[in-house]
Amino acid sequence: MRAHTTATRSAVLLVLALSVVSTAVPALAEDARVEAARKEGKVVWYTSLALSSSEKVAKLFEAAYPGIKVEVQRTGSERILQRVMQEVQANLKLVDVIHTSDAGHFVLLKEKKHLLKYTPAGADAFPPGFKDTAGYYYGLRATVNAIAYNTKIVTAAEAPKTWKDLLDPKWKGKLVTAHPGYSGVIATHVLALVQLHGWDYWKQLAQNRVMLVQSAVDPAGVVASGERPVAVDGGDYTFYQSKKKGNPVEIVYPKEGVPVVISPSAIAAWAPHPNAAKLFTDFTFSREVQQALADSEGLYTGHPGVRYPADKPRLSDLKLLQVDPEELQKRNDEIKKRFVEFFGA
Repeated sequence: MRAHTTATRSAVLLVLALSVVSTAVPALAEDARVEAARKEGKVVWYTSLALSSSEKVAKLFEAAYPGIKVEVQRTGSERILQRVMQEVQANLKLVDVIHTSDAGHFVLLKEKKHLLKYTPAGADAFPPGFKDTAGYYYGLRATVNAIAYNTKIVTAAEAPKTWKDLLDPKWKGKLVTAHPGYSGVIATHVLALVQLHGWDYWKQLAQNRVMLVQSAVDPAGVVASGERPVAVDGGDYTFYQSKKKGNPVEIVYPKEGVPVVISPSAIAAWAPHPNAAKLFTDFTFSREVQQALADSEGLYTGHPGVRYPADKPRLSDLKLLQVDPEELQKRNDEIKKRFVEFFGA
C-alpha cells in the first residue's frame, strides 16, 4: 500500500514539474525576445495613421516595453510607398514596420518580396478581409469613409444624405475632398464610388469647385472650422474625434453604401530591428491596443474581442463598399490620372 502511495505521489509531482516547465518555457522565450528587442533599442514605423493616434500607440508600446523607442514617421499612404521603393533602390534599410491605407501597396510589396512573412499573435482569428492568405500582411484597422458637415452652417434637413446629393449645384464652393494621389483611404474611396456610380460621378462632382486637401485626416479640420462646411469624404474616425472635442461636426453614412478601407501592416523583409518589429507588431494587434483604437480613436478593427462605443454604428449596421486589393493596385495609376483630369491637381 505504501509503495502504491509513493508511486502515486511521484506521478503527481512529475505532472506538476512538467506543468511548471511548460509554463516557464514560453515566459523565458518571451523574456529573451524582449531582451533582444531592447538591444536593438527602437522600431521605425512608417504609418498613415493620424499623427495623434499613431503617437498614442507609440507611447503605449514604450510604456509597456521601457528601453524600446518607437520612431513614428507619419505621412500619406502614397508617400510611404514612394519612400519605401526609393529606399529599396538606394539599398537603404531604414524602416521596420510599414502601415498604409492602400491594400494594393501590400500586393505590390509582397510580389517584389519586400515583406517578411509574419503572423501577429492572435491575428489568425481575424476575419478574411483583414489577413493575407499567405501570411505577409494583416489589417491593423479599418476606416469607413463618410460625408460630414458643419452643424452651425448646414442644418440636418438640408445636409446631403447620399453621395449623389453632393452633386447638387447648391454645394458649389462649399465642399472639401482629400486627394487619392496622397491618401490610400481616398484612393480606395474613389474606386469604390467609381464601381458604384462610374467615373461620371467624379466628373460631375468636380463642377462644384471642390477644395482639395491631401490626407483623409484633413477634411475634418476644414469642416470644423467652417472653411468648407461639407466634406465629400474622409475617414469617419477623424470626424468622430473632432465631434468628441466639441466641434460642430455631424457624420452621414449614406445608405447606398460606405467605402470601407482595411489598412494593412507588415514587417519589412530587411527590417533593421527585426525583434523590435515583431514585438511591436504583436503589440499593435493585441486586444488591448485594438480596443484602445476603437475607444479613443473611433476606429474599427478586425479583432473579434473588440467592443465599440455606443455612439458609433457597428460595421454590421452599415452597407459596406469593399474594393479588392489587387484591383486597387491594378488601377492605381488610372485613379490618380482621372482625378487630376477632373479636379486639375
